[in-house]
Amino acid sequence: MKFLKVLALSLFVVAPAAAFAEVRLLMGEQAGCAWCARWHKEIGPIYPKTEAGRVAPLWLADIRQPLPDGVTLKRPITFTPTFVLLDDGNEVLRLEGYPGEDFFWGLIESALTNQGYMEAAPKS
Repeated sequence: MKFLKVLALSLFVVAPAAAFAEVRLLMGEQAGCAWCARWHKEIGPIYPKTEAGRVAPLWLADIRQPLPDGVTLKRPITFTPTFVLLDDGNEVLRLEGYPGEDFFWGLIESALTNQGYMEAAPKS
């Protein structure tokens, strides 16, 4: 039994840090943003049900308000919507604007895959 405890502890210590990181997708928005409203209509209801939504749950933030505690961005958000991929509260990358449903899915899935948070979809 002691061997199993040591083995389990050693696996925890050497496991990749990304496996334990909290990954979120911060959406910077503001009142009156037509593109934000379009995103909420086209993507909002679907996003949490997708693999991307499970890997990087959405976190909404009004850009006119202070950032949530523990969030560090490389630069302020000035355009809405802006999507910021966060790893333990730190900006990894950002997508500015909403180019439409078809482009959004390709961009967000590519970003999550390239950063190692999501497996690439099998090619048919």
